[in-house]
Amino acid sequence: MKNSLSRYTLRISFILLDKLGYIANSEGRSKNKELEQLVRKRIEEFEAVHGTIPIDDYME
Repeated sequence: MKNSLSRYTLRISFILLDKLGYIANSEGRSKNKELEQLVRKRIEEFEAVHGTIPIDDYME
């Protein structure tokens, strides 16, 4: 079964990663899930100001 989740390598300082881990642990999440929550929140903030991001128009 193919996984539908994308993988992305993040380059980040050890200090920031450790602090993220501390926050994630205090929220009962993994670092990965904490990052996902932060990304979701940022997208919601952006879309509230600029409107829905048209995914079909965006290509990397």
